[in-house]
Amino acid sequence: MSGAASPGLPWLQAPLRELLATQRGHAVLLAGPPGIGQFELALALAQAWLCEHPDAAARPCGGCASCTLVQARTHPDLLVLLPEALQEELGWAAAETESEGKAKAAKAKPSKEIKVEALRRAVEFAQQTSSRGVAKVVLVHPAERMNAISANTLLKTLEEPPGQARFVLSTEAVDALLPTIRSRCQLQRLAPPSEAQAREWLQAQGLAGAEVLLAAAGQLPLAARQLAQQGLDAAAWQQLPARLAGGEVAALAGWSVPLAVETLQKVCHDALCVTVGAQPRYFPAAAFKGLRAGLPALTAWGAELRRVARHEEHAWNAGLMLESLVAQARRALHSAE
Repeated sequence: MSGAASPGLPWLQAPLRELLATQRGHAVLLAGPPGIGQFELALALAQAWLCEHPDAAARPCGGCASCTLVQARTHPDLLVLLPEALQEELGWAAAETESEGKAKAAKAKPSKEIKVEALRRAVEFAQQTSSRGVAKVVLVHPAERMNAISANTLLKTLEEPPGQARFVLSTEAVDALLPTIRSRCQLQRLAPPSEAQAREWLQAQGLAGAEVLLAAAGQLPLAARQLAQQGLDAAAWQQLPARLAGGEVAALAGWSVPLAVETLQKVCHDALCVTVGAQPRYFPAAAFKGLRAGLPALTAWGAELRRVARHEEHAWNAGLMLESLVAQARRALHSAE
């Protein structure tokens, strides 16, 4: 795509062109697995809708005043709704004074929901006249983070949109959305890029051990890059099952509880695969060499990890929780001895 909203994700170029050529209504819903760039595509689509280039085929051009404003996060006709917990990660954090930031930090953890107040603001925004005379665009990501009240607040505007309003919603869990929301949007399903394309892109980002980290992320390239940004390298990933089997709490030192649980679920999944003679998905088979894990214990360990994952927002003592998780891993990975 020619605009700068998502220039480095080549697998999004075809979906963007398809959407621009086939768009039928005022609302689009992008659905696909996490880690492939739904937000980047949603932003590129919004930029294309707002682009002021005279040739429609060239939108988003990346060079007009409107595209420049989108890239600077200051376009007056674009409203991006994100949970507080994702705003900084996606580069869309609202500016705030130092005192406001300290007050927010002291008050509570950033919310993972898109709150009803934000949707009310979006409804009001959509009803206003376009500042630049092209369109008003509301972007909601991830749409499944709207609770029932928030979603119903948006629903009426989706049913009867003001003339210049357009909406782009992106989701990693399309079935979690209200059927009434889904039915009022043009659905575009997104597939992950091929392994070769994802690996080539990661290598172009300067990521060492791209193939290993891509497997670690379930073949999702943005998730693989995030693992690298969190300090994980290919060698450490390959050594992880053996270190857990040895009871090394240091293998997870500094990890958040949600990341540790997600990683241990991958270890458990692949240990189960190896135990029944199947090919592991996230780790090379050699990573489990010498480990003797029993099927009943691995099954019970997987169930316990799912239970912990359901309560990952609990105010755990991270150090004690990681010790407990590593102890469980050690027992399960030696359970056949």
